[in-house]
Amino acid sequence: MREFAYQRAEQVEEAIAAANAPQTKYLAGGTNLLDLMKGDVERPARIIDINRLPLAEILELPNGGVRIGAMVRNSDAANHRYIRQHYPLLSQALLAGASAQLRNMASVGGNLLQRTRCYYFYDTAFASCNKRDPGTGCAARNGFNRIHAVFGASEHCVATHPSDMAVALTALDAIVEVRGSNGTRRIPIGAFYRLPENIPEIDTTLAPGELIIAVELPPSRFSSHSHYLKVRDRSSYAFALVSVAAAIHQQSGKVVDARIVLGGVAHKPWRVKNAERQLVGGRLEGDTLEAAARASVEGAQPLQHNAFKIDLARRAVIQALQAAGASS
Repeated sequence: MREFAYQRAEQVEEAIAAANAPQTKYLAGGTNLLDLMKGDVERPARIIDINRLPLAEILELPNGGVRIGAMVRNSDAANHRYIRQHYPLLSQALLAGASAQLRNMASVGGNLLQRTRCYYFYDTAFASCNKRDPGTGCAARNGFNRIHAVFGASEHCVATHPSDMAVALTALDAIVEVRGSNGTRRIPIGAFYRLPENIPEIDTTLAPGELIIAVELPPSRFSSHSHYLKVRDRSSYAFALVSVAAAIHQQSGKVVDARIVLGGVAHKPWRVKNAERQLVGGRLEGDTLEAAARASVEGAQPLQHNAFKIDLARRAVIQALQAAGASS
């Protein structure tokens, strides 16, 4: 780990002002940032500790939604009464991530800002990584790419986003509130992450120095019928090969609204709107499920070692939708 300057912020505006310096990073739980610093992947010149900022509340909103402060720990969000009751999909996704020890440290804001990454990004012995060192190439494209993206990749990067929480938040139409030197912005989570294109080193649409303040969820139509399914190599403490956030709203036995979001398959949570449309107006069975599952993997572009993800995703969508339909 390289030498860096350290500052502890007590107020939001103090943190934002301090972050105007170049090569500055915010430190919350540190569960991703510190690992990358130890591996000489991230090399900040300055760290702003934001653990004392007053951003650790979960507030029930008058309209029935919820506001989750950026410094709320993942374990606290997962086990919060209102979230478990009204947003069980989010609770399930949080509990599927990492280990209990990491969930106790990781913050909601930090979870959103996990680096999209792969083996080659972490291992500095491989010189070719456009995400780590722009312009050096992508070792994964012709390397061992079993865990890599089948959607939305580019010739410059084929890494996948690791967050389970972000997949559920995408299905729940979350809004990310951020603040910077130019004021406050409210960003729909679908516009928060970006695809790699030709600048894979930039994962989000945040401006330099912007700080996540909170995540807001609208009133949920999916509290009765949702499910988060995570398929991975180990039963715990492993990133998803494929995950599915499935949520449906039914009337008289027919689907009137649906969300299907895939994780582990792209540079960001991958919402499949065409698959959702296959469900609307039908019953959650037979041909309707199959049509949604097929639509979920349309346009997939596998690499040498990860074509299995396409069939895995198709099957996982069916299983997740069936579980969502059976939940209550």
